[in-house]
Amino acid sequence: MPRRSGSQRPIRPRGSLDYNKPALALNDLVGRLSQRGLLISDPDRAERYLRHIGYYRLSPYTIPFQSGRPDHFFREHTSFDDVLDLYAFDRALRLLVLDALERVEVAVRAALTDNMSTIYHDPHWYLNPEHMQDAGKHDGLLRIVRESCDSRLRGSPERGDDVLVHRSALEHYLTTYQSPELPPSWLMVETLTIGQLTSTYRNLQRRADRTAVAASVGLTAPVLESWLQTYVRVRNVCAHHGRLWNVGLGVYPAIPNSSAISWLSGFDALPERSRKRLYPVLVSLQSTLDSVSPRSSWARRLHSLLHTRPRMNLDGMGVPQGWANDNFWARHIS
Repeated sequence: MPRRSGSQRPIRPRGSLDYNKPALALNDLVGRLSQRGLLISDPDRAERYLRHIGYYRLSPYTIPFQSGRPDHFFREHTSFDDVLDLYAFDRALRLLVLDALERVEVAVRAALTDNMSTIYHDPHWYLNPEHMQDAGKHDGLLRIVRESCDSRLRGSPERGDDVLVHRSALEHYLTTYQSPELPPSWLMVETLTIGQLTSTYRNLQRRADRTAVAASVGLTAPVLESWLQTYVRVRNVCAHHGRLWNVGLGVYPAIPNSSAISWLSGFDALPERSRKRLYPVLVSLQSTLDSVSPRSSWARRLHSLLHTRPRMNLDGMGVPQGWANDNFWARHIS
């Protein structure tokens, strides 16, 4: 039987084959692509791209241009530049998504610390286990914060050379105050990854607290919890420069059923086939931006990136025909 890790899903069984593929030199890799029918007018140029991008990072971008397994032959007239164009598009998409994720993540950090600190009149509220559901997760949070503090104190002292250079707020706290040992909430949240932030939010004991934090960013508690779980995955893909446009995320944002949450308005604006693609993630990001950054140009920049792309790209993302005409997007684009 597959073993379990805590309360997580059982580990799926491993494959049964032995990996015995040899490592190939760049010229051999370029030759392989050419033999499969990819048009490469300048092999030296192709080698330079593979040297600095990596064959195995670029190879997933070749799949949409192939006729299928087992031979992985390319469709007629497909060129190396077609593959590079898709790679460059995906990179631009990742950077745009990261821009929105940053605004949302920062807003959630602020909402968490502001609501909890003011409601309970305690800048160190997170030290109190009564605010948390799971004692083990709470201990883990304190351990993370303590390790961040210890790491900062082990590092070289931060000194500013002039009036424009300042020590970090964490350095100031640790070298100024003895008690409490750990920093106040607004510094604590800055030590967390988005995954740790999500876990902390989900571990809040009182539903009223989760509701108040979610309301600060225009959402309900169940929707924020769902969307944050998706954003953890999306941010990890983006941060590691992974393929985003057609990747299977495995976790997707819940569709809100509250009219108070900004969402698509048209009939069949989110077809069933699109729900497990990137498109609902893009909608959820804009929905949150409607609350935390209502004058953002993000929707216009997304439209500028997508409107010239071939249907293959949009289908891989789950973007439906006429998507920009829905009032949810049109009010930002026009």
